[in-house]
Amino acid sequence: MAIYRGAGGSGDATGDAANASVIALTAANAAEASALAAAASATAAAGSAGSVSSAAAAAANSATNASTYATNAATSATTATTQAGIATTKASEAATSATNASTSATAASGSATSASSSASSASTSAATATTKASEASTSATNAASSASSASTSATNAASSATSASGSATSASGSASTATTQASNAATSASSASTSAATATTQATNAASSASAAATSETNAATSATNAASSATSASTSAASATTSATTATTQATNASNSASAASTSASNAATSETNAAASATLAASYTPSQTGNSGKFLTTNGTATSWGTVDALPSQTGNNGKYLTTDGSVASWATVNVTPALDDLSDVTITSVSSGQVLSYNGTAWVNAAAGSSNITTKGMYENAQTISTNYTIGSGNSAMSSGPITVSSGVTVTVPSGSRWVVL
Repeated sequence: MAIYRGAGGSGDATGDAANASVIALTAANAAEASALAAAASATAAAGSAGSVSSAAAAAANSATNASTYATNAATSATTATTQAGIATTKASEAATSATNASTSATAASGSATSASSSASSASTSAATATTKASEASTSATNAASSASSASTSATNAASSATSASGSATSASGSASTATTQASNAATSASSASTSAATATTQATNAASSASAAATSETNAATSATNAASSATSASTSAASATTSATTATTQATNASNSASAASTSASNAATSETNAAASATLAASYTPSQTGNSGKFLTTNGTATSWGTVDALPSQTGNNGKYLTTDGSVASWATVNVTPALDDLSDVTITSVSSGQVLSYNGTAWVNAAAGSSNITTKGMYENAQTISTNYTIGSGNSAMSSGPITVSSGVTVTVPSGSRWVVL
């Protein structure tokens, strides 16, 4: 016997469902056996009816010689007909019971189909039982017809029934036997009804087992779904763990890099501190004593440092408006020449200046020369521009000439004094 333990796991649920299927199959087989028993009972009833038919035939044969007891034989035959009718009724009831058993077996087969395909064989066997019961009903009907024929034959045999006393007695015994067999048929029909009820109960049990199997199957599906969900959660957790591990590795690498950078910075700081100390020591070694060097400045000749003296400014008293100058050795105040001479310019040389002279450049310096003192030139010709673009006034008492054509720009004026001329050739 299987013990259902509930939805504790997919294995338990599957095993219980399989056991429920076995139970359902067993119930279906029991229903089939009950149906077969009902068919056997119906067959027995048909056999009893056959016996009644045989007894009636014996009575008919005996009636030929039983003229004396013809009336009694007819009565016995009528009784046999009645008993045959009862047998027919019982056979019909047996057929009905068999039909009910077939219906119950069919229902059991339908309920047990989901549990096992073997239940279809129970339906087939129940159908066979129904067919056999129908055949029994037909045989009983035939027995009733034979009994009726026996009654008719007995009536017709009344004239020759004188010698049928012993045969009538036999007919009476046969009728008693028919009664007993009809009673047996009723008992068989009752057994068939009981078997049909048992088949119904077993079919109900099969349906319950099938329902339990369906419940177990549902629980198994639920357990499988839960297992799939758990597997998905486990996969998600594993992915998260992998991501966390990757992040931890990255952070560890960053920490290692930061530690390395910190170590490098510390090393650089130590080096800078060492260099600073060395520079301080070197500076201390190059710094001369400050004692007695007030007002001096620190200087170097490229090898050693020393204090230098700042030249004192000459006294400013009485030097208002003068400027400070030096001859390269000593600083002194000099007077600003507010009316400088033209000759003070480095590229001007003035000698023996006389009234009316002008500056003339001799190729080296500007020198004084008499204005218009000579028109002699070593040049082969004079050149003049063909466009006068600025205002021009010919000197008083002078004349001018130009080689044309000459264009005077718009807005420009050439002034020719009175008594002077401007000739354009």
